[in-house]
Amino acid sequence: MRFERRDFLKISGMGVAAGPAALGRARAARKDLPERSFNSVYRGPYLNRLAFPLGGIGAGMICIEGTGAFSHFSLRNHPDIFNEPCTFAALNVGGAGGTAKVLEGPVPEWKVFGLGGSGNGAAGTSFGFPRLQNASFEARFPFARVMLDDPEWALEVEVTAWSPFIPGSADESSLPVCGLEYHFRNTSQDRQQLTFSYNAKNFMATAETGNSIGPCDGGFILRQEGSGENPQDEGTFAAFVLDEKVIVDHCWFRGGWWDSLTMAWKNIERNRLEARLPVEGPAPGASLFVPFALEPHRDHRIRLLFAWYIPRTHLRYGDDPEGTPEPAGCSGDACCPTRKFHVPWYAGRFQNVGEVIDYWRENYPDLRARSALFRDSFFDTTLPPVVTEAIAANLTILKSPTVRRQCDGRLWCFEGCGDTSGCCHGSCTHVWNYAQALPHLFPDLERSLRETEFRESQNDQGHQTFRAALPIRQVKHDFHAAADGQLGGIMKVYREWRISGDTEWLRGLWPRVKGSLDYCIRTWDPKGKGILEEPHHNTYDI
Repeated sequence: MRFERRDFLKISGMGVAAGPAALGRARAARKDLPERSFNSVYRGPYLNRLAFPLGGIGAGMICIEGTGAFSHFSLRNHPDIFNEPCTFAALNVGGAGGTAKVLEGPVPEWKVFGLGGSGNGAAGTSFGFPRLQNASFEARFPFARVMLDDPEWALEVEVTAWSPFIPGSADESSLPVCGLEYHFRNTSQDRQQLTFSYNAKNFMATAETGNSIGPCDGGFILRQEGSGENPQDEGTFAAFVLDEKVIVDHCWFRGGWWDSLTMAWKNIERNRLEARLPVEGPAPGASLFVPFALEPHRDHRIRLLFAWYIPRTHLRYGDDPEGTPEPAGCSGDACCPTRKFHVPWYAGRFQNVGEVIDYWRENYPDLRARSALFRDSFFDTTLPPVVTEAIAANLTILKSPTVRRQCDGRLWCFEGCGDTSGCCHGSCTHVWNYAQALPHLFPDLERSLRETEFRESQNDQGHQTFRAALPIRQVKHDFHAAADGQLGGIMKVYREWRISGDTEWLRGLWPRVKGSLDYCIRTWDPKGKGILEEPHHNTYDI
């Protein structure tokens, strides 16, 4: 698959892709940074603010950073950009008398002396544990690769992070999962005894009660129950490995202050591999251990998989038309049309996190191969590196909390992300008007935006609200239509038909399209001049 320059306009557009001149000015303003070629490996100071999104379309996000750290945990159906819970992978080399390090590069200075609580020692974080001395990072969307090494160890370490992204397969690209592959190579002449571990506080816990840590094959599940007052607190997160002998500690030492994390690290450092069964009630955290031996110049790969399930939200946007009955809510069908709050797509597909785990485990090789096919095809290009880097960086927005997908499969989006909430709701037509990645990579999702615009968001007079409601439903028409968004939607119906070839789909929407165009002519060109007259709302919010 080869791309030419003209194709850039077709497949970019998830955001503004800076051109060489603008990027050159940005570089000139940062003369303190060493030179870095576009689409090349990140090193040194370029790692400090680098975060690569992992997760499914509308399913929540975890980021892997340039150092290999996990951050930006936004699993509870909203952005949580500065949420960096205590969770890390580690390696013990040499057993009880050996050494142990977190499988990350050095902690960026801005975290140690800039995050909340860091002035008092950054309690509850893993920042004080030893890490590997050197790190570098390569982005090949939807895959990222972190390379680690340390002069104390005769080992090469690579971490490959990815989540399914398969154009044409929206459902498989919307799974609440991601995968981490830790690859170790023994560069010495001696056999080495190693223990890999993944360790996590119960970051799903939102209350003092109702939280626990349970088992799953090859790992553990962090869990928080919902309550009558806060049903959206319900959530589970699973971490497990494939095809390995695993020892699981489901309950760290239950002490005070820093005791739990301190004791967990001592177990890693001293290679104390104690299997502790789940306990009733809250547990501070859990660890899984994978002991293995590595012969000289041999390799071993450990596949660590994450899956999550947070089925309830308190997300509701848009004002209902006058006389609309109060939503009754639904106790059974997650996709009931009268539900009050947004239900994520995966909660309509899977009943619980166990079903997500089973699907992820069973289909991992196939999903990886098909995601890698997209990666390899995309980067096999004659386009300049500046263009491929810009496109790939913008594609990551599809894995961010900017995007929601409700349980019937339809897409719904914010304009962007704030720190803890979406910014500017409703798949805003005069903002998403410019996106070109979705219609070419996931045309069924893009068609769902047209369905919403011309059905739920359009009244009998042809007026469209440029912000769709969530859950998707009829909405009050009490403000100007957006001229660029509404006229752009008409053009995009034609584009969607050209891409899909689905004439029946076009025929079903056609009366609503004609009604929209009649409104546009009647409202913005009443004298038949062929030009728009005021007032017309648009992208500039004027």
